Amino acid sequence: MSSIASSSSYPIGQPKTSDGALPLESKNIRNAGLKVTLPRIKILDILEGRGAQGQHLSAEEIFKTLVTDGEEIGLATVYRVLTQFEAAGLVVRHHFEGGNSVFELNRGDHHDHLVCVQCGHVEEFQDEIIEHRQSEIAAKMNFKLTDHSLCLYGICAHCQTVRAND
Repeated sequence: MSSIASSSSYPIGQPKTSDGALPLESKNIRNAGLKVTLPRIKILDILEGRGAQGQHLSAEEIFKTLVTDGEEIGLATVYRVLTQFEAAGLVVRHHFEGGNSVFELNRGDHHDHLVCVQCGHVEEFQDEIIEHRQSEIAAKMNFKLTDHSLCLYGICAHCQTVRAND
C-alpha cells in the first residue's frame, strides 16, 4: 500500500460521518494518495461490502451493481478506477483461468485460491504446510522467494450437486 500521508483538509462537499470524520472508504482512498471522488467511493464501498464476504468481483459485476443501485458510473470509469486502486495497492487483480480479471481488497494477508472451472466461484484458503513446503522447494532450488500465488482449479460443491442431479 502507498505510504503517502493524508492531509487534514477534506474535499468540499465530501460526505462525513455524524462526528464530522470522513467515512472509512474516503480515508482509504486519501491514504492511497488518490483524490476522493464519488465513483471511487462507490466502487470501494462495493468492494468492501461484498469483498468482506470473500467475493472476488469483475469490473462488469461492479458495474452491474452500480447500475442496480441507480448510479450513473460508466464501465470505462469502473475499469479506470480499479486500475488506479491496483496501482495504489488498495486492490489485488487476479487473472484466473477463463480470461476474466477479478479484484479483491488488499487486506495485507497472504492466501491462495480455489476456483471452480464451471461457475467461476472463488474460495480463499491458507495452509501453513503448503507455505512451508513452497519455501523448502525454493531454497532447495537456490531461489529466494519474493512472492507467489497458488491457484487450484476444480469443481465447487454446488456445481458437483447440480452435475449429480443431471
